[in-house]
Amino acid sequence: MTEEKTKGPASYFPAIEKKYGRPVAEWQALIRAALPARHMELVAMLKERHGMGHGHANALVAHTLAKGEG
Repeated sequence: MTEEKTKGPASYFPAIEKKYGRPVAEWQALIRAALPARHMELVAMLKERHGMGHGHANALVAHTLAKGEG
């Protein structure tokens, strides 16, 4: 049996949930609620309001916007 390794921004999701104590779906809802902000504005919001690191914030925003969830 071969395990598929998660790639791209979603590979950060388990660490994000563990470190910040909220499911990814909640973070994505916060991102969608802040639209039509630009990518880096959304990253800055997560960093400033929620103390998230840049890599984690960027991964969440990139994944949410790429999936057309905005």
